[in-house]
Amino acid sequence: MTKFIDFLRNNNIEFICDEPMKHHTTFKIGGNAQAFVTVKDIAELRSVIKYVNENRIPLFILGKGSNLLVSDEGIKGAVISLGGNFMDIRVIDGTKIYAGGGASLMKMCKVALMNNLSGLEFAYGIPGSVGGAVFMNAGAYGGEMKDCLISADYVTPEGEEGTFTLEEMALGYRTSVFKTNNYIITGCTVSLERAENSAIKEKMTELLSRRRDKQPIDYPSAGSTFKRPEGAFAGTLIESCGLKGYSVGGAQVSKKHAGFVINTGGATAKDVNTLIKNVQEKVKKETGYFLETEVIRL
Repeated sequence: MTKFIDFLRNNNIEFICDEPMKHHTTFKIGGNAQAFVTVKDIAELRSVIKYVNENRIPLFILGKGSNLLVSDEGIKGAVISLGGNFMDIRVIDGTKIYAGGGASLMKMCKVALMNNLSGLEFAYGIPGSVGGAVFMNAGAYGGEMKDCLISADYVTPEGEEGTFTLEEMALGYRTSVFKTNNYIITGCTVSLERAENSAIKEKMTELLSRRRDKQPIDYPSAGSTFKRPEGAFAGTLIESCGLKGYSVGGAQVSKKHAGFVINTGGATAKDVNTLIKNVQEKVKKETGYFLETEVIRL
């Protein structure tokens, strides 16, 4: 890693050594990243990717850390965060919005509101990055990214740039082609519809209020922990097994919404993983459903 650090320093690329990942995840959990690198444009991203691939350095692309559980041992190699130009958001052709992969999804929603564009209301309140939202096909309250996405830009592990159409992204329930091809999402374009500003704002306010009423947003978490099983709801199944409030160390099945695992203070990744495993086993035994995790575990 010494040569990698020298490479970053010589090319004036922003980095921090041994950066605690708990500062970069909404769970507030995780050991140190060997090298936490922030790239400001495509040139820097391609340069770093080329170097780590040629030197076989492990690489992880970080969004806002909102759907992520990082090991207590941390992350070997490089963690890349998209900053600079990747934070840009702009309206194009009147009813479309382009946003960089590192931009805040919440900010993208606010830009839509400011420009009287409807179609992103469902995403208001989701605390992730635009790239992460595309990667997971983020959704809530009956809406998903695939409902408004028309294209996504990417960089391959070899450093080549390209663009996927909606069909090529293969978006499904909390999944996309990006989960298997290791391409890095650098930006996306969504197509929206003109609407009254007051109607858009009312819908956003309503959905944010529902989040606050039903979800444990006062505690660190990675959002919904489990995927929705076909024909049922994860939270309902967990609650029916008497697991609401169940704890392992500082990790707890939320008393407010059993579909969320929260950090009540000082939780470790080991606590969360043990809790998840125990919940999965009991729910499977008592209901027959196996709950797949939605949260990405490193």
